[in-house]
Amino acid sequence: MPNIKQQKKRVRIAAEERLENLRYASTVKTLTRRLRSAVADGDGDRIAEEHRELVRWIDKAAAHGALHRNAAARKKAQAAKLVSDGS
Repeated sequence: MPNIKQQKKRVRIAAEERLENLRYASTVKTLTRRLRSAVADGDGDRIAEEHRELVRWIDKAAAHGALHRNAAARKKAQAAKLVSDGS
């Protein structure tokens, strides 16, 4: 445990940032599963809605640094491929 005030603050902030990054990553995974299930069901409206939501969250995660920009681009490309194969 740190003794210095600034280091205590850094530990606290790092923990908060870690939780926020986990929230972004978890949400992206959940939305990906929802998109896969929508594609499996073949519901066109739901596929479009889930894809739009997923891309929105991937962009947010990349902007906040929770996802590397190349990883975000890869996930978006995989989602687009899912949508095009499912439609």
